[in-house]
Amino acid sequence: MQSRRKLMKSGLAAAALATTNVGVHATEERMSHSGTSGELPRQLTALAIRREDGRETLVVKTEAGVLDVAAASKLLGYSPPLSLEELLTKGGNAELKALVEAALKSPAAKSTFVDESKIRFGRLFKNPGKIICVGLNYREHAEEAGAKPPAQPILFNKYNNALAPHRATIQLPPRDICHKFDYETELVVVIGRRASNVSVDEALSYVAGYAVGHDFTSRDLQLETGGQWMVGKTLDGFAPIGPYFVSADQVDPNNLNLETRVNGEVRQSVNTTKFIFNPQKLIAYTSRLFALEPGDIIFTGTPSGVIVGYPKEKQVWLKAGDKVESTIQGLGTLSFDLAWSETAAGTRSRPTEFARHTSDPLLTTQERATEGFICFA
Repeated sequence: MQSRRKLMKSGLAAAALATTNVGVHATEERMSHSGTSGELPRQLTALAIRREDGRETLVVKTEAGVLDVAAASKLLGYSPPLSLEELLTKGGNAELKALVEAALKSPAAKSTFVDESKIRFGRLFKNPGKIICVGLNYREHAEEAGAKPPAQPILFNKYNNALAPHRATIQLPPRDICHKFDYETELVVVIGRRASNVSVDEALSYVAGYAVGHDFTSRDLQLETGGQWMVGKTLDGFAPIGPYFVSADQVDPNNLNLETRVNGEVRQSVNTTKFIFNPQKLIAYTSRLFALEPGDIIFTGTPSGVIVGYPKEKQVWLKAGDKVESTIQGLGTLSFDLAWSETAAGTRSRPTEFARHTSDPLLTTQERATEGFICFA
């Protein structure tokens, strides 16, 4: 009888241990889906630098200058995440904070602080799981598009090939592909924790930070090929983001001034109080459709003032040689230049069948309507 009781006790202990292990594994799995501990970065302003070997690694802005995380890690013997995406998807906030504090105190680490004006910026994001974009999210922009303000967010996407850094040069394709290039400065929301079916009230607690983004657009591809928003917006380099990632604890996304300048001339100017769907509404809505994961990014829409909203006789499309600057309060100024690609250089002055067809004055209103949708993002 006694041996039987011992057997039962040992069996119960084994079951309890198994249950504990299952709980630990389940907790670890949840943590892996929420940026390790689920802890979001705080008081962090980050950049990315492109190194001579082509790697794009994390740089942290401090009161003493910008710290090259890879160089400081090697010098001081730390192992923090070396990219923003690694920080968001795998965690490492404590390790990164410890490195920054050690570098600020160490005379030997002085060489790992670099001159921001001289760095070659890398992409803040290289491989996000999702690049979600929102169309017609400012009332005045919807009006200039000839559309009613949407009852629900209009979602579309870009692909990773479109991602580009601060101070990039966007290579414009040949004219026979497209030539009606337009600007769209936007607030970018960066997800820091897995968000599935979250409420509006809790939505911002899933945000890691914010950045300036530009939804560069080919209006002819977007509007004159059957209304293909994605096609008109995801050519190579058509989604520059930067210069900074700023952690969410430092930003009120619902009260930020936004401005676009082309060759120094102001083209867009608005405050994000004018959103139709603010970031928390966008996150709540989107998370009901599909889960948002750490590192996912959301372009929240552009305000009025885009070229396609002008009367046709005043539409002067962007071209090679133009410089575009996108500024959002507290997030910095993203800038990029435009240049013809090598392929485009020899074809930009040659009219195409596509261009002649879509501009044909003999087309009827009905025929023009079939060429694309009236509204635009």
